[in-house]
Order: sequence, then C-alpha cells, then structure tokens
Amino acid sequence: MAKIFISMSGDGRGHATRVRALTEALRGEHDITLFAPGDAYAFLMPLYASSDVTVREIPALRFTYTADNRVCYRRTAVDAARYLRRLPGLVRWLRDEIEAGQPDLAINDFEPALPRAARAAGLPWISVNHQHFLRTYDLSSLPRSLRWHAGYMAKIVGLYGSGQAETVVSSFYFPPLRKGCEHVTQVGVLLRPEVLEASPSAGGHLVAYFRRFASSGLLAALAATGRSVRVYGLGARPRAGNLTFHTVSSSRFIDDLASCAALICTAGNQLVGEALHLGKPVFALPEPNNHEQAINAHFLGQSGAGDWAEFDAVDHGRLRGFLRRLDDFRAAMPRERINGLPATLAVLRHHLRETAAQPVALNPVAA
Repeated sequence: MAKIFISMSGDGRGHATRVRALTEALRGEHDITLFAPGDAYAFLMPLYASSDVTVREIPALRFTYTADNRVCYRRTAVDAARYLRRLPGLVRWLRDEIEAGQPDLAINDFEPALPRAARAAGLPWISVNHQHFLRTYDLSSLPRSLRWHAGYMAKIVGLYGSGQAETVVSSFYFPPLRKGCEHVTQVGVLLRPEVLEASPSAGGHLVAYFRRFASSGLLAALAATGRSVRVYGLGARPRAGNLTFHTVSSSRFIDDLASCAALICTAGNQLVGEALHLGKPVFALPEPNNHEQAINAHFLGQSGAGDWAEFDAVDHGRLRGFLRRLDDFRAAMPRERINGLPATLAVLRHHLRETAAQPVALNPVAA
C-alpha cells in the first residue's frame, strides 16, 4: 500500500469532482490524504468524514466576482496577492507534512502549494488537471481573441508548479498536442462513481446548472422552451411555471442528468464531459469574463456534440434551435474517449511501481 497526498483548486466543484473520481479508484489499495481549499473542502469533507480518507483544509486561491456576477480580475488579483503572502508558510507546513507522513507520491489538480513542497522535499509529483490544456494543446483553431487570452493564461498555469514527473490533461475535447510536449498524457474527463454507475434514459425534461447566478432573461428563455426544467446551482426557490429549483445533491442531480433530454450549463470542463458520457447534448453558457470557459464552449461547438452562446445573449429562439438538433448532437459525441479515468490510473500506477522499485529519499527539512 502506497501513501498518496493529493491537493486541488478550491474554485467551483470541477477540481474536487475530478479528485473524488481518483480517490474512489485508489482508496481501497492506497492511503489517501486530501489537501482541499474552499469549495473543494466543503464538498469533500462531508463525503470522507470518519472514513479511511483524510481531508485537510488549506487556504484557497480563487476567482472573485463583481456585483453583476462577472469575474473581477482586479479583485481577484488583490485576493491573489494576499494568498501569495501566505504561500511560503503554507509550503513550509506542507513540507513538514510530507516529512512526517513520508508519502510515496503527490498528485496535484491546479493548486500551487503542494508542488512547491514536494519539490523542496524531493517527492515526485504528477499534475492531473484540465488547465494544462493551455500549455499543451494545439489551440490554433481558436478565434484570434481567444488565442490571445489562452497565451497569457498559459503563463499563469505555468506559475502553479513545475518539475512534475508527468502531466495528465483531462478534457472533453481532444485537439492535437503541441510539438515538444513530452511526458504529457491526454485523457478524457475523470468520472466519479455516481456517473459511471448511472443508467441513461431518454426523458423529456431539461437540466440546467449555473454557478451562483442566472439572469431573469436566461430563466425566461428556459421557461419559453415549454419543457420541464430542473434548475441546480441557484439554491431552493419556489416553482416558477415549468421551472423547478433544487439544491445541489449529487444523487438527485445525477439521476436527473441521466434521464434528461439535454443539459444547459456554464461551460466547465468536468460537468460538460459527464453529460457527454451520459449521451446528453449540452448547451454551454460561458460565464462572463471567464475565458477558459469560452474556450471550452468553442471546442464543444466545434465537436458537434452541442452548442453555446454568450451568457448574457441567449434567448428562447437560440435554445429552441438547439433542442431541434438533439439527434444530430448525440450522433457526433466522442463517447468512447470521454472516460479518462482508466488512462489516468494507468499513469499513476506506473509511477507508483517505479517509486516502489526505487524508494525516494526525501530531502531533510531545514531547521
């Protein structure tokens, strides 16, 4: 049995969901400790309380939103500066945890402290996330403006950590890798047990998922579809005609997703990939100023498995046009490539075998 430390970003649930998929696949054969910030800690801690998986809370680095629910880069930068002042202390603490726990491998999903602590301690680590697509995928098919945003975001991704033994990029789309991207493994999304065990069926309702907000115009467009729409992410609210509002419950949400006709959601990689695995066409709405989601939406449209529109521009005509093409979207889905969990586990187990064959001597912690 190996000991594995895993850390992740705390912004949204996508990172935590990916880590849950890994944790459930590895926990029976390995000792797992999760270092989770923000939303990730809130999601994972109740799942693993009093279990064989340890969950430790760490500070979060995350996006900040304006009053009108757009990503605010100025406030995000201010919050990031506060986080960076705390980062050296967090790295020292994690290095002490590595020295005390003697893990065999670290896995990181877009969190900056554990990679630094692992490098300082001489512990091998593997990057498993979506964001490294910005540094490894050929993005030449993107519009010029998105290529520009991808360029500067790629530099930020590089600051999160370096020196990994291998990079695993998890995504629902599969453009070619850039030349020179050695030690990069391209996989689909990492599917949690609830999704893998779900039995898709062809219902008539729609599922909508939004993080934090949805405009009155968007809700009106959903209502104008004439279908039953089960809305998640906005909290419990009174029923509004054909719209019902639900708190996020993993079991109920997956049941509704597996039996729906289609998903309307923000353009996060993980949820879009889960829907495509279940054979559900997706209408994606990138959050305002979220350029990563805009890129995801572009590739969704390019794949033929769904459509997208600007968050503030969608109307009932666009949604009805999407619903008329559901059969076309289903026929275009690359479902055989969507499940990236087996390929990711193969990478991790390969490195664990190498570690077992050549035990790593951790660097002593400086006094």
